[in-house]
Amino acid sequence: MRTKVEPKVVHATCVVERRFAKPASVVFRALSEADMVRRWMTGGSQSELFAFRCDFCEGGSQVLKYKMGPETPIAGAVITNEVRFQQIVAGERIVTASTMRMGERIFSASQVTFELVPDGDGTDLIITHQGAFFEGSDGPERREHGWNVLADNLAAVVAEG
Repeated sequence: MRTKVEPKVVHATCVVERRFAKPASVVFRALSEADMVRRWMTGGSQSELFAFRCDFCEGGSQVLKYKMGPETPIAGAVITNEVRFQQIVAGERIVTASTMRMGERIFSASQVTFELVPDGDGTDLIITHQGAFFEGSDGPERREHGWNVLADNLAAVVAEG
């Protein structure tokens, strides 16, 4: 009888949706302008930001490096999120490919799609995260929670204009 071997990589997809009472151009600006991106990605954060840079263009990159705060599940861990912009359609869609590291070890790789759907006077945003989670990763449940927190932060930045 053959023994079942558990896979070492967990694959998962989560979808987070938000409705904005602003046009797609305003939501897109919050997703693309470096200062606004930094604000929603670190807003309300319980972590210490070490570095942030954003070159928003197809083939461009974004790097966010931070130390997790004492109230987080991995307090003290230094995390680096490296993003590459795969496709950008102004006002409609952004597709990224990324890795997350803890120290020097990559613990997940992801593709994230941001879709903006105009709806009357507002915009529906659909964030689809497709991830591969390696040994010692935060796992799909925490990542979905993280995207919900980020979407709420984004809503606050969009509301500010």
